[in-house]
Amino acid sequence: MYTVKNFTDNDDIKVLDSLGAFTVVEYQRDLSVSPDDAQLAYFCNEMNVRKRQVICDVSKASITTQAGAMQWMVGDVNTTTGVKGVGDLFGKALRGSVTGESAIKPEYTGRGMLVLEPTYHHILLLDVAAWDGSIVLDDGLFLACESTLRHKAVARSNLSSAALGNEGLFNLGIQGSGVLCLESACPKEELVEVTLQDDVLKIDGNMAIAWSGSLRFTVERSGKSLIGSAASGEGLVNVYRGTGKVLLAPVLQGAV
Repeated sequence: MYTVKNFTDNDDIKVLDSLGAFTVVEYQRDLSVSPDDAQLAYFCNEMNVRKRQVICDVSKASITTQAGAMQWMVGDVNTTTGVKGVGDLFGKALRGSVTGESAIKPEYTGRGMLVLEPTYHHILLLDVAAWDGSIVLDDGLFLACESTLRHKAVARSNLSSAALGNEGLFNLGIQGSGVLCLESACPKEELVEVTLQDDVLKIDGNMAIAWSGSLRFTVERSGKSLIGSAASGEGLVNVYRGTGKVLLAPVLQGAV
C-alpha cells in the first residue's frame, strides 16, 4: 500500500492527456529558480517551454521504455530486460544497431506507479489500433509503450530512400494493440494528420514524424525529369504512397 501526495494534486501540475496506462502532466511554472535564472524561466513559460512528465500505471499494463527513461517508481513494480532468449537478444541488438534505438528496452511489470524522466519535449500518446495496428516512427521519437506492442526494424522501400532522403536505412516499427508514447519537438496541437486512400503524399523535407506501416515510403524527384526538378527548385521529395495515415509536423524537426 502506498500514497503519493503533492504530485498530480499540486496546483502547479496540469494533466495534459491520458490514454491506456499513460498520463502526461506538465509543470506550469518552474518554481526552483534563482534570481539569475528568473528572467529565462519567465520567458520559457510564456513560450510554452515547460517540463513534461509521463506517469505509467503498471497495474493497467506492463510498460516498455527507452533505456534510461525511468525516474522513480513505487509499489510492487519489477524490472526485466524483456529478452526471451539468445535469439531474441540477437534480434533486439540487431534492430537497435540499425534503427539507432536502445537495443535492450527495460520492461516494467507488476502493480504500482512508474514515473519517467521529465523532458521539455512534447509528449504524444497514440493508440496503435487507430493506425490499423502498425506504425513506423521517425528516429528518436520512441519513449515508451504498453508491452503488448511488438517492435521491428522497417527497411526503406528502396536504397534511394536512405541515400537521397537524408534518412537511415531502417526505422523503428511498432505493431499490435496498445498505447504508444512519443517525444516530439512539435506539440500535438500543431501536427497535421493526412489520411490517404490509394493516394500519394509528397513532402519536401523530413517533416513526417510517423506513418502507417501499410504505406510505401520512397524518395523521388519532384518533377518527371532532372531538368524539371531543378527548374522547380524542389529537387527530391519524400513520398508516401498507398492507404494509411501520416503525422506531419508543420516545420522541420529540430533538437530541443
